[in-house]
Amino acid sequence: MAVAVSGGVDSMTLAVLAHRVQPATQIFHAISPAVPFQATDRVKLHAKREGWQLKIIDAGEMEDPRYLANPANRCYFCKTNLYDRVVENSALTVASGTNLDDLGDYRPGLIAAQEHQVCHPYVDVGVDKSTLRAVADDLGLEDLKDLPAAPCLSSRVTTGIAIDASLLPVINEVEETLRKQLTDQYSLQGVRCRIREGEVAIQLESTADIGFASDQFDESAAVVRELFVQAGFPDQVQAVLFEPYEKGSAFLIETLDVS
Repeated sequence: MAVAVSGGVDSMTLAVLAHRVQPATQIFHAISPAVPFQATDRVKLHAKREGWQLKIIDAGEMEDPRYLANPANRCYFCKTNLYDRVVENSALTVASGTNLDDLGDYRPGLIAAQEHQVCHPYVDVGVDKSTLRAVADDLGLEDLKDLPAAPCLSSRVTTGIAIDASLLPVINEVEETLRKQLTDQYSLQGVRCRIREGEVAIQLESTADIGFASDQFDESAAVVRELFVQAGFPDQVQAVLFEPYEKGSAFLIETLDVS
């Protein structure tokens, strides 16, 4: 197979399995402003460790005006560009890390996968997220088995707000900086930097009960403002809010044009 890997636990575990079973497996990873550099570093580390035939590609979604417009089906255009590049570079069947849990969400990328005859091995054998994490553990993938979900950085931008490639690394830097600063204090499991019109919402996923008092995060808010201003986006941080984590809250499906 030709396995498309993002750097997350799903596709990485699939790549390890596929390559250990069949060393002729090809592994593809797309670099992009929407892909955190940490994910790319993780892919390269495992490629070296496992001896993958790794091919780094540019899927080209940042040159696609349909993607940059950030419609509700943005992921369709992302995956269309990705699978186009993979198919251009491989005659093998393309495989994705889609698992059973993914089928319950609105995922326009699955339409692009169907159009490119992409197979989903986890779905074929009935594997959900918790099971594939157990598989990763059984394979000795200590750095992957508990890896939190990490959608692309474009998913932080509210539907309908155009994607600016130069803004995405700032989002990643904000999340990483706050994760390092606040994890011990708030038992954080995740940080999301949500982009809205003129404001930034920092959503914290925690095992503790966070009160989100108005002055509780003043120091962190100042850090966020500084990072955006230094990067040339002062107008984005007219307001910096701190909120409980809400999965997919930047995604507004009601904006989807189904005409």
